Amino acid sequence: MTTRSVSNKILKFVLLTITVCTACTQPGKKNDFHSWSPTPPMGWDSWDCYGPTVTEAEVKANADYMATHLKSFGWEYIVVDIRWYVGNDKAHGYNEKNPEYSIDCYGRFLPAVNRFPSAADGRGFQPLADYLHKKGLKFGIQIMRGIPVEAVKRNLPIKGTQLTANDIYTPDDQCRWLHDMYTIVPDKAGAQEYYNSIFELYASWGVDLIKVDDLTAPVYFSGEVEMIRKAIEKTGRKIVLSTSPGETPLNYAAHVQQHANTWRTLNDFWDTWPKLKEHFEIFELWNKWRSYGAYPDGDILPLGRIGIRAEIGDPRMTNFTKDEQYTLMTLWSIFKSPLMFGGNLPDNDPFTDSLITNKNVLYVLNKSVNNRPLFRNEKQAAWIAEDPANGNKFLAVFNIDDLDEMMESKAIWKSNVINRQRQSQTLDIKINGDKKLFLAVSGIENIEADHGDWINPILYRGNDSISLTTLTWKKATTGWGKPGVNKSTSGGDLIVEGKKYISGLGVHANSIIEYNLPEGVTRFTAMTGLDKGAADQNIGATIKFMIFTQNPSGPVPPASAIIDIDLATLGLQQCNIQDLWTDKQLGLFKDTFSVSIRKHGAGLYRLTSVKK
Repeated sequence: MTTRSVSNKILKFVLLTITVCTACTQPGKKNDFHSWSPTPPMGWDSWDCYGPTVTEAEVKANADYMATHLKSFGWEYIVVDIRWYVGNDKAHGYNEKNPEYSIDCYGRFLPAVNRFPSAADGRGFQPLADYLHKKGLKFGIQIMRGIPVEAVKRNLPIKGTQLTANDIYTPDDQCRWLHDMYTIVPDKAGAQEYYNSIFELYASWGVDLIKVDDLTAPVYFSGEVEMIRKAIEKTGRKIVLSTSPGETPLNYAAHVQQHANTWRTLNDFWDTWPKLKEHFEIFELWNKWRSYGAYPDGDILPLGRIGIRAEIGDPRMTNFTKDEQYTLMTLWSIFKSPLMFGGNLPDNDPFTDSLITNKNVLYVLNKSVNNRPLFRNEKQAAWIAEDPANGNKFLAVFNIDDLDEMMESKAIWKSNVINRQRQSQTLDIKINGDKKLFLAVSGIENIEADHGDWINPILYRGNDSISLTTLTWKKATTGWGKPGVNKSTSGGDLIVEGKKYISGLGVHANSIIEYNLPEGVTRFTAMTGLDKGAADQNIGATIKFMIFTQNPSGPVPPASAIIDIDLATLGLQQCNIQDLWTDKQLGLFKDTFSVSIRKHGAGLYRLTSVKK
C-alpha cells in the first residue's frame, strides 16, 4: 500500500469518527489520587504475550479468565499495551515503514477497528471498558508521551483552542525506539489543553489506569508528568497513573512519587535469571520511596505462556524455573510492587495459577508494613516486614547463589567495552590444537537491548577457510530467544554501525555459543559489534565479547543452601513459624531459624512471637 493510499484511508476514518470529538465526563469532586490505589495494582498486561498486536478477542479472553478464576484474589486490571491505534503492527519490533494509524480530528489516537471491532463508529474503547466493568474488572491502556507525528504533519487543531499541533511540539528528545510521537513543550500555549483533550477522551471511554511510556527514562520529562497529572484531575475520573519505562532516575524519586501511582524501576523485564537477580539491588534503592498509593514498579511478570507475538523471543512457557518463579513472586510481594501478569491467562497451568492465587502471599503484598531488606550478600538475601493487625513478622529469604558463566580469567581474547561510543572491534587470534571454541557475550548492565553480533566469523585451516555460520554448534545459550544465524537475534538483518552484513551470528547477552573445532584449525577472525537493535534503543547496550577454548564457567553452586536467621535481629527470642507458600506450621524456634532453600529459590514465612 502506498503512503498516499494510507493517508487517504486515515482521512476517511477521521471523517467517520468526528462524533468522538465531543465533550465527555464532567469534573467531579477532587480527591487525593493516591487513595485511588490503596494497594499495589494487580492485573494483566498484553505486552509479554502480544507486543503491539493484541486484539479485542484476546483481551476479552484474558478478562473472562480473570473474572472467573482470579478476581476473588484481588486481580482486577486488564491493560491493553502499546500501539492499539495501529491496524497493521507486527511482532518482534514495530511496523514503522507503513503504519496505518487511527486518529481523530483533534490529533488523538483511536483504537484500530480491525483489531478492536467494537470501537467502530467513533465508540473508541468504551464498549470494551463496559464489557470489563460488567465483570467487575477495571480497564487500562498504554500511551506514548507527547503528540502524534501524524497530527503535526497534518497540523490538526487542538480541541478547545485556536491552536494546532504545530504550535506545541518539538522534535527534540524524540523517542529513539518508536517514532510515533513528538515531544510536547510544556510552556507552550495549547500544551496543557492537548493533554486535557486526550485524557478527556480516555475518561469518556471509562479508562481506569493509564500507563504512559517514554516518560521517565532515559530523560525524565517532569513538565509532561505534571501536565498529565493536571489533565487526569480535570477529568474528574479516578484514573491510576503508571509511568514508564525505567530506570526512573533516583534524583526524581520525590517528584514521581508526588505525581504518579506507580513508576518503573528498570527497563523491560524478561524471563532470565540475571534480570530477576538485578531487582534485589534496585528494590533496595527504591524501598524508601514507596508510600501509600505510590509504588515503585518491578515491571510486568513474565510468567505463564508468553512470547506469542511479543517483542522478545518465541511462544513459550516462561523460561524461569519453578524456584525462580517463587523468588519473583516472593520478592515482588515483600517489596509491594504492582503485579501485572504477562502470560496469556487462558493458557495458565495449575502451577502458574497457584503462584498468583496464594492468599497468604497476597496478604503480604497488600497488608504488610515496614517492608525492608534485612541483608544481602553474593549468595543469600532476606527481607522483613510486619503485619499491622497483630505485630507478626513476615520474613522472606532467598538463595541467589550463582554459577559464574564467564570467568574472564579463562578468556584467550576479550574486547573492549562495546557501546554506542565504540560499536565494533575486530579480532584475529591463533588457535593451537584446541578442540573447543566458545563465543561469549556478557551484558555489563543487563538491559534488554544487549544485542551483539559476531560478523563474518571465519576459521582457517591451512589454505582453507570455514565460515562458522556453516557449522552446527554443540550448545548455544542467549539472554532471550535463540541465536540468529546470518540474522540478528530479533530476526532482522545484521547491521552494525549502519552497515548491513550477510554472514554472522546475532545474540542477546548473556550468551555462550559452543563449537567443536574441526581438526587442524589454527586461526579465527571476526568483527564484534553492537547490533542496530541495541544502538537504536533509548537506553543503549553496554556489552563485552570474549573467546574461550575451554569451558568458561566457574564451579557449579550446590543445589540448595542453609540460610540462618538470628531471631534477635528481628526483636524475637522465640516464635512460631508458618510457611506462607505451603500454609504449614513449622513449629517453635528459639534464637535461630535455619531453613534450606534451593538455588534461585525463596521462602516466605510468618513469625509469631511467643513469650518464654
